[in-house]
Amino acid sequence: MKEIKTVILCGGLGTRLGHLTKIKPKPMIEINKKPLIWHIIKLYYEKGFRNFILATGYKHHYITNFFKRLDNLKLDNIKIRIKKKSKETLRKNEIFVSLKFTGKTTLTGGRLLRLRKILKSDENFMLTYGDGLSDLPIDKLFQFHKKHKKIATVTAVNPPARFGALTVKNKTVKKFQEKIQTSEGWINGGFFVFNKKIFNFLKNDKTILEQDPMKNLAKRKQLMAFKYKGFWQCVDTIRDKEILEEKLKK
Repeated sequence: MKEIKTVILCGGLGTRLGHLTKIKPKPMIEINKKPLIWHIIKLYYEKGFRNFILATGYKHHYITNFFKRLDNLKLDNIKIRIKKKSKETLRKNEIFVSLKFTGKTTLTGGRLLRLRKILKSDENFMLTYGDGLSDLPIDKLFQFHKKHKKIATVTAVNPPARFGALTVKNKTVKKFQEKIQTSEGWINGGFFVFNKKIFNFLKNDKTILEQDPMKNLAKRKQLMAFKYKGFWQCVDTIRDKEILEEKLKK
């Protein structure tokens, strides 16, 4: 079976984390002694996804150095291999990691657009941010996406309102509105599945994935919501980091 690729956006500044991101990028912040990005990779790995593309930006060398040091070594009994050729084959308990610098100031949609070439042979692929963790059933999310045959699937979660608000009817996203502070209900949880047609909605480095692309997909009834009420936690602030560490310990 062809390995489904998972894009992780790792290029943001993470300014609300203060001193923690002056030294290293947000995905490299340690959560219980291991980088946040490694916890995200393990979430996907445990559901059978083993091919990762890390779209780096701010302080990208911290991420690339971390994975290059681990090339052909094991972490948590998972062997990490930096992908060098397009036709390499994975063995049991292995993952591929492709490291792609996508610019220091490129915005989320622009980072994805810069990966168009590496994703050109993929009908569908996964995408998430490098700053959130969940126990989401990733495999069921992907199956849901394949079944409805629309261009995009967003995971809808409902913690306290701080993020992109979704208006959902019969699992179809009717409206996508980013970061409405007073909204309640379902929000953008950051775990996406996209069909390759998503690239038709991305213009350039300044494209923000969560704005015009998502709004236009919703208008065309091409954005579906996978509702999830289980564990979900983002890391935007130092307090978020502390909450996540406590939750993982439990």
